[in-house]
Amino acid sequence: MEWVNKMTALNWVTISPLMPEIFTAVAGLLLLLVGALRGKSSVPFILSAVLVTFFVASCFLFFGYSDVRPLDTMGGMVVVDGFSKWMRLIIFDGLIVSTLLLVTWLKDSQMYKFEIPILYLLSGVGMLFMVSANNFLALYVSLELSSLSLYVLAAINRDRLDSTEAGLKYFILGALSSGLLLFGISLIYGFTGSLSFAEVGGILSQMEMPAGAMVGMAFVLAGLIFKISGVPFHMWTPDVYQGAPTPVTALFAIVPKVAAFGLIIRLLTGPFLSLHEQAAQILIFVSVASMVVGAYAGLAQENFKRLMAYSSISNMGYALLGLLSGQPEGVAAVILYLMVYMVMVAGVFAVLMGLKRQGHAIENISDFAGLGKSSPLMAYSLVALLFSMSGIPPLAGFFAKLFIFQAAVAGGFFTVAVIGVLASVVASYYYLRVIKVMLFDEPIGEFDHDCSYSRKVVMVGAVAFIIIFTFVPNYLLDQAQLAASSLFQ
Repeated sequence: MEWVNKMTALNWVTISPLMPEIFTAVAGLLLLLVGALRGKSSVPFILSAVLVTFFVASCFLFFGYSDVRPLDTMGGMVVVDGFSKWMRLIIFDGLIVSTLLLVTWLKDSQMYKFEIPILYLLSGVGMLFMVSANNFLALYVSLELSSLSLYVLAAINRDRLDSTEAGLKYFILGALSSGLLLFGISLIYGFTGSLSFAEVGGILSQMEMPAGAMVGMAFVLAGLIFKISGVPFHMWTPDVYQGAPTPVTALFAIVPKVAAFGLIIRLLTGPFLSLHEQAAQILIFVSVASMVVGAYAGLAQENFKRLMAYSSISNMGYALLGLLSGQPEGVAAVILYLMVYMVMVAGVFAVLMGLKRQGHAIENISDFAGLGKSSPLMAYSLVALLFSMSGIPPLAGFFAKLFIFQAAVAGGFFTVAVIGVLASVVASYYYLRVIKVMLFDEPIGEFDHDCSYSRKVVMVGAVAFIIIFTFVPNYLLDQAQLAASSLFQ
């Protein structure tokens, strides 16, 4: 009854902070109606409308709620604060970039379907609510809204066996992770009698040794670790990255991991704050295992998309390092790391999608041979991005990893930080291997010079970001610290 009374108190003041999500959701429903009525002829309009929707919705973030204090809305189901505002802005940037990579691919491929950009939009709605969830019900609903759209996107190319296989594997394993998540939530509800983050956090802080709640927390974290492709729930990632259409793979690599990490951060700094010592033990195992598996398994890969999958696994391990201390500085380092990683991956996929031979997309590492002579701009752009991903100074990736390792050392996790540095050195080999093939191997054929304008924008923007970041690293770090500090008020 109390929840109903809260819902009846909704007004413009409490709804306005959610205008980005509301606008995006309404636009998605309207565009779905347009697509159903006009069919394939509506694809150019819907694609443009989705881009405009993401841009306009992101602008609402700058004109909405600006108070430094957190604001509970939707009956306490959603919270708006500095952290959610910053994470939503990152998600919108990732969605805009992912949609730009989709533009030319839709025109060139046989997958000319209006449903694809709409699924991008609907998955974005779920991801936006994920980072603002303040209740376990809101957590689950937003997570499933995003995941259901991604399941369909992974298997959208029904004419290819590997795409269907990728979608099926992702769906089955995703259903397993949802089961783990629900089981964990049920345990937490059973031991605390509440689903509200604030109430659960208050109750757990008063318990001496809440064993049942700790088990519930472990299951909840396991479900979310699947979403960020952390070890041991990483097995879906290489197959989905390889089998899904390349722009969909780019979406998987760029945005959902950021949203899932935002949700993990909110849980660890909210309801599970009093269980941080137990949560840190889980995070240490997942972080170390992800860094090691991602580094060593990537050495054996010949397919570039599978290589990027193992790269993402290791990078999620690095990001988890920042959460071990449970301090605002560590959370800020994670936010910054995710932002930089998102930009680097977007640039890499922009280059990959702009490379073709005789009209066919390239996927194997050996296919990059001779790119330095044929397309120097794309080759050296990819060199800069891969150098940054390997953490070579003075590019943005170096500073992002530096802040992460500093946060781990400051928290007293010296051994884990050393393992992270060693894993980063090992992973550098497969980045350098790609560079060696591009610049020094003999060409095996001519590349098609048809890199679209939208892909060039993403590629050049990503390279510019990792270079400019070198001169102003503290600015974005300060903004990330402000976002992180709002979680500890």
